[in-house]
Amino acid sequence: MFRFTTAGESHGRGLVAVLEGIPAGLPLAAERVNAELKRRMGGYGRGARMKIEADQIEWLAGVRAGETLGSPIAMLVWNRDWEHWRDVMAPEADAPGGDGEQRRQMTRPRPEHADLAGSLKYDRQDARDILERASARETVARVACGAVCKVLLEQFGVEIGSHVAELGGVTAKHHAPLPTPLNQAADASPVRCLDPEAEREMIARIDAAKAAGDTLGGVVEVVALGVPVGLGSHVSWDAKLDGRLAQALMSIPAVKGVELGLGFEAARRKGSEVHDEILPGLARATNRAGGTEGGMTTGEPLMARVAMKPISTLMSPLRTVDLKTGSPAQAQSERSDVTAVPAMGVIAEAMVALVLAQALLEKFGGDALNETKRNFTGYVAQVRARTPKGAAS
Repeated sequence: MFRFTTAGESHGRGLVAVLEGIPAGLPLAAERVNAELKRRMGGYGRGARMKIEADQIEWLAGVRAGETLGSPIAMLVWNRDWEHWRDVMAPEADAPGGDGEQRRQMTRPRPEHADLAGSLKYDRQDARDILERASARETVARVACGAVCKVLLEQFGVEIGSHVAELGGVTAKHHAPLPTPLNQAADASPVRCLDPEAEREMIARIDAAKAAGDTLGGVVEVVALGVPVGLGSHVSWDAKLDGRLAQALMSIPAVKGVELGLGFEAARRKGSEVHDEILPGLARATNRAGGTEGGMTTGEPLMARVAMKPISTLMSPLRTVDLKTGSPAQAQSERSDVTAVPAMGVIAEAMVALVLAQALLEKFGGDALNETKRNFTGYVAQVRARTPKGAAS
């Protein structure tokens, strides 16, 4: 069974990631995971927290002598900022007669955050019990798990990257063909944008939003190359790969929309302007579907666009209600970024990697990497044998 889970709070002692189902024999080094964590911390517009933390994993289980064991992989990332929050986040009960002030209670919930709905659902008087887990800091653990999956997928020729397509209302010019490797080009930009002119305007808007105490959202495009045909299934609703990708990407904090291929634009066009014609050799004339059909991969590049709303913590707060008094108030301000769109692209890569790794292992199985590779090689040969010979046009 392939699955992953995370534990930890934003200002707790640390974050734990557990990934189960990776076959034995996968070469794996902490440096590969740490490199992805470092990418997640970057991007123009990030807040002071990124200057405090230096995210690196400690192996707790599942790796020995540089290879996976086939058992659950457990990783730990310590929060350096814990030292400043030890009293606030301590698991012990307050002393009798104490006023609890050291807990830095959050009683003025922020609009568009989990603060209010979570406080009502879990019957908490202090929204910190909600926001510490709802914080995007949790995605450190996701990126760690996704990094392991990226290493696995590379064994089968799959490469995943992303770039920022929109930020703060600025849309980058379409870059075709995309550079390869994509991340090498995108990471060279402070906002991970491939269009230098759009990059300059995005930075200017981030600076303006920071001065105004505001925040900005945007859109990233995630691309997976080398994905084999036939991952996922048309048989059951929960096996469809496009649905699984959408759920995984929508689970990222502040993400409000996901498109595959043309996405919503496909609804505005005629069928003849949407569907990807099949050519001799079974190649596609276009890739408007974004690499999936009928819940399965087509063998074309997998392309997803992910929309992130502006971060809900504003330095110029919006109106809210104090949970203790019921009186009108200004929303509480926690330390925050102006934008995290560039970092969200790295998180989106991790979620795509997790979904593709799960689908690949479902298809090819294997307790050991060599077994999975044998099954994969046989399937590829089977597909090639079914491919009619003919001149591509």
